[in-house]
Amino acid sequence: MKKKLHIICLTVPYPVNYGGVFDLYYMLPALKNEGVSIHLHCFDYGRGQQPALNEFCEEVFYYPRNQGHKGMTARLPYIVSSRKNEKLLERLLLDDAPILMHGIHCTYLLTDERFRGRHCVVRLHNVEHIYYRQLANSSNSLIKSIYYLVESYLLKKYEKRIANLAEFVAVSEKDVEHYRKQFQCNHISFVPVFLPNWQLKKSMGMGTYCLFHGDLQVPLNERTAIRLLTRIFHRLKIPFVIAGRNPSPQLMELAHREQHTCLVANPSDTEMEDMIARAHLHILPAQHNTGIQLKLLHALYQGRHCIVNAAAITQEVLAPLVQTAESDEALTNLIKQVYQQPLGEEEFLLRHELLDKTFDSKNQARAMIGILYPTDK
Repeated sequence: MKKKLHIICLTVPYPVNYGGVFDLYYMLPALKNEGVSIHLHCFDYGRGQQPALNEFCEEVFYYPRNQGHKGMTARLPYIVSSRKNEKLLERLLLDDAPILMHGIHCTYLLTDERFRGRHCVVRLHNVEHIYYRQLANSSNSLIKSIYYLVESYLLKKYEKRIANLAEFVAVSEKDVEHYRKQFQCNHISFVPVFLPNWQLKKSMGMGTYCLFHGDLQVPLNERTAIRLLTRIFHRLKIPFVIAGRNPSPQLMELAHREQHTCLVANPSDTEMEDMIARAHLHILPAQHNTGIQLKLLHALYQGRHCIVNAAAITQEVLAPLVQTAESDEALTNLIKQVYQQPLGEEEFLLRHELLDKTFDSKNQARAMIGILYPTDK
């Protein structure tokens, strides 16, 4: 007999064209293959209805997000209050099936007395108040910085308030640790992020350049790209490529000042795969140590050497697969050293062992089912 499940998504999880929807989308086929009957509820604020989701779901419902001042309240974070929807709540109350909420964004129902006693699970993609504080620190706009700081303050209070009102399942071990220490969360576990069916590519030997890639319209990513251009590769005359979505004109101009640096804007999936495979060294420092670095996982599956900082290692399994540097001087020296080293058979086999064992969609789906349906154990 199929197990019925309601899933609430903070956005429409298709097409899978940015990292934030990977877990939302790839969890669907994994759960369906294990006999779960999925009733999907998602907030649409520009991505549109997607018939492709019907392949994995019994039903798909779309709800508008209350954007702008209509979605704001004094007590709740905007990312939560803007997704309050009474029609959604009424639909969920028609049965007693478990509810899986993707992200803090979708947890408004935890504040509603009608759901007391209902089995609710929150898929934690990030520690949101830390993420928003980092956005405030990296923004060049005073108005945006103030908004991010207020949102961070409200999120910290809200996350503490709901920390023991549901089961939590984090995508990183660091987030589990943070919730236990910061919010005394008693019911939180770790299930790795769901990934596409990436096959480990045997990109051994030598590549031809260093690569940084990401969504360049995100201030944190643009800030990292600028730091690498101005503080590392301005002095280090090694070929360096930046690739990603929607770079600013300023970043484009800066990337093409030197003959050995360049930027590829809005590459197709095929182009991105090719760039990752041809690179010798992936430089992927993180600005905060919450959530999961999907671009790092992509590089480990498809590319050669990876250099990160400690903040990027949010799962223990990643530590043996990367090299780390914190300061500009340490990063410069490590790039010079690793750029001369081929990726060997031993490193490839270690990736094979650790990544295949950790990111197994069948095992991950079964772990989620054990949390969603605890009485069936």
